[in-house]
Amino acid sequence: MKTGPKFKIAKRLGAPIFEKTQTQKFRVKMETGTKGKKGGKNRSSYGLQLIEKQKARFTYGITAKQFGKYIKEVIDSKTVHGPEELYKKLETRLDNVVSRLGLANTRRFARQLVSHGHITVNGVKNTIASTVVREGDIIAVREGSKNTKAFKDVSERHKNYTVPNWLSFDVDKMSGKLVKMPTLEGQDVLFDLGQVIEFSKR
Repeated sequence: MKTGPKFKIAKRLGAPIFEKTQTQKFRVKMETGTKGKKGGKNRSSYGLQLIEKQKARFTYGITAKQFGKYIKEVIDSKTVHGPEELYKKLETRLDNVVSRLGLANTRRFARQLVSHGHITVNGVKNTIASTVVREGDIIAVREGSKNTKAFKDVSERHKNYTVPNWLSFDVDKMSGKLVKMPTLEGQDVLFDLGQVIEFSKR
């Protein structure tokens, strides 16, 4: 998915939605670049909700069509926990899970690993990034890919990385498991999925 200049998009949305913008340098530029500006103070509720939608979509790096499909499924299900259900759909995408396990330092790279056939789900090679990972599924690096350049620093990276509590990971085996469904409660997210759903109901 082409996104254009990441810094400009993140600055426009007012959030470090890309891994490359989650740095002190970006924060300083944001602070110095917004002094004396009104920013989003005069935005309508429509405009604010649109921004929340864009934040979420760019964070997960998915197309508008894919994102719209997830939202439609949540709205059509008439669940009272819409934001929670949408969060689960986004977090349990295979590319996101690969990233959360620490096998890739960005979701974009995780998506490449999947599409290039480096990842297995329950022992079977899977090349579809949008595959839904379910509770109990085993996500691992394909045996023939473990010694490739893409995974040479996994062990070193995990010394300073904490896997989310809804996942487990064995560094030596390069294998992880979805032990329970992710929940939105207590998560420090950059977007409001409630606003995203309200925007899509318009």
